[in-house]
Amino acid sequence: MTDAQNLSQRFRGFLPVVVDVECGGFNSDTDALLEIAAVPIDLGENGEIVRGKTVSTHVIPFPGANLEKKALEITGIDPFHPLRAAREERAALDHIFDPVRKAMKAHACQRAILVGHNAAFDLSFVNAAVRRLQHKRSPFHPFSTLDTVSFAALAYGQTVLAKAVRAAGLKWDSNEAHSAVYDAEITADLFCLIVNRWHEYAGWPMSVEALEAADIAPIPTI
Repeated sequence: MTDAQNLSQRFRGFLPVVVDVECGGFNSDTDALLEIAAVPIDLGENGEIVRGKTVSTHVIPFPGANLEKKALEITGIDPFHPLRAAREERAALDHIFDPVRKAMKAHACQRAILVGHNAAFDLSFVNAAVRRLQHKRSPFHPFSTLDTVSFAALAYGQTVLAKAVRAAGLKWDSNEAHSAVYDAEITADLFCLIVNRWHEYAGWPMSVEALEAADIAPIPTI
């Protein structure tokens, strides 16, 4: 198996997992986690990275959780809808974490790294839930992330998700936005597109020769 066909070699032993959360506000310590979706990154037949199988769940607000009216208006979530089929936080995290760990094992990765658009926000809510529950088996690195805001700014000069998606030639559905599943999947598509395009030009592993052949200036050695 070549490095290009071994996902564990692509990101220093990390498995990229695209995560999106929908919440009852912006403060991860006080505001409710309401939805979470995760998309482990997989490998295609030709060594390109592709979107893996999405796992998602609605989440029951933890006891005493704050719910900001404005946040609920934006997401359209009714946290107490009788047909919502939400899980308690611990069951919700296990529902997400278990398939992530299986994907890590399948690709011989040591840990998962959260990929997101403004990834620190999503990771802060995951970490806050982990702390509340004293959960001992989070697969995610506690502070490192891969942020598609930076990727899209470099590739397309855009930082807003909708604008970056359109600049990349992907379809953006504003009616589906602010759903954890939709946002995670479209972010995964954006991440894969940018990484694959870079590898198409620069090769893998990247070399000075490959960069010169693609007319890309190598980063100078300090």
